[in-house]
Amino acid sequence: MLGLDATPGISKTNLWACMGLGFLGTTIITFLPAGQPYILNEVLGLSSGDLGRITGYLQIAAEVALILSLTWYGALADRIGRRPVAVAGLLLCAAGAALYPFAGNAAVLVALRVLFALGIAALHVTMSAITADYVRDRTRGRAYGWLGLFSGIGAVIAVLVLVRLPSMLEQGGMEPIAAARTGFLIVAALVVAGALALRFTLSPSWGVTETPRVPLTRLIGEGVRLARDPGVALSYAASFVARADLALVASFLSLWIVDYARSVRGMSATEALAKSGAIVGIAYTVIVVGAPLFGWLGDRMKRQHVVILAQAVAAAAYLSTLLVSDPLGPGMMLVAAFIGLGEIGVITTAGPLLAQQVPARYRGSSFGVQVLCGAIGIFVVSGVGGWLYDLWRPAAPFALSGACGLLVVLFGLAVRRRVVPHPEVVAAERAGEPAA
Repeated sequence: MLGLDATPGISKTNLWACMGLGFLGTTIITFLPAGQPYILNEVLGLSSGDLGRITGYLQIAAEVALILSLTWYGALADRIGRRPVAVAGLLLCAAGAALYPFAGNAAVLVALRVLFALGIAALHVTMSAITADYVRDRTRGRAYGWLGLFSGIGAVIAVLVLVRLPSMLEQGGMEPIAAARTGFLIVAALVVAGALALRFTLSPSWGVTETPRVPLTRLIGEGVRLARDPGVALSYAASFVARADLALVASFLSLWIVDYARSVRGMSATEALAKSGAIVGIAYTVIVVGAPLFGWLGDRMKRQHVVILAQAVAAAAYLSTLLVSDPLGPGMMLVAAFIGLGEIGVITTAGPLLAQQVPARYRGSSFGVQVLCGAIGIFVVSGVGGWLYDLWRPAAPFALSGACGLLVVLFGLAVRRRVVPHPEVVAAERAGEPAA
């Protein structure tokens, strides 16, 4: 299936379910932040001067929840299996999205964003770990490319179709608040249906340890200690920036466009949201095209080199936002395209690099720590970036992320010659079995 070499015991149905998890998970993860400006404007009625600060606070609250839960989720996925953690993640996201437009104030919105973040944490850990589990190393880069493709399609559908549901319902005669609630409930219901389907199509056995159970604290500690390996450290560092990039596209790029469209161009909230969806959709369309490209490169070049290349593209794209004066103009469209290319490049290549450096028994824990690094990156960039958004300029969060990306490039160049795949992974690959 899709030219992938499946691990023994993994069926074609399991592989398609893995891609379905990437599609569905990314759809809901992208939808809520992209639709958030509509909630802030139409449901809570916040002024434009508070939007950057409130968006930053919401992102920080979400990242605190992620940071506190990620390593635990990773260890739990190694203990009880990937499937129950993945399904639980989808259900938590669905609950957060369903309740989001019913928030009466910013404090309640923060609490619901935390609930949603707990679901995101479970999905981030399991999407990466399941993909690494289901495919042997020789085609793992391609597998992450396909996962990125399906994830990109989910993101495009989220920003071009689902995020417009409130606008379409409003145009059909509904009041703005009723339209928001109905649109978010429809999306939540679709995610619940998808979660139930994945409950029966993902492999039930992968990630369940057959040997005596290792304490969760030990699994978490092992995931942290693995960072002594330069390849693991590079993967963790790349994730620090890549996940922050993803948050910037979903939250701050949408906010920048909506805020500009309303305050400068005089558009309504629904018109501004539609404009935002179109431009952000360019980034996610490029993600769809770029994911298989970087997956293909990941199986033909040393993976640390592909990570460095992707991170360099992402850093240049984010820094170029400093040159954009009109976020509704053609310049922003070009920048959005390169942002999408760089973003998916780092996300697609950091996973296979980590998988080749870590035995399967610690894979959930290591991916948990990797996503934890991404959560910390989002915490830093969103917190400082949200503050700079209001005090300096809307491009500030992107410039900050670009600067962090350049530091990762320099670190990668310094350690690239010392990155060697883990001996257990190499031995297992030669034997045709997963690295236990």
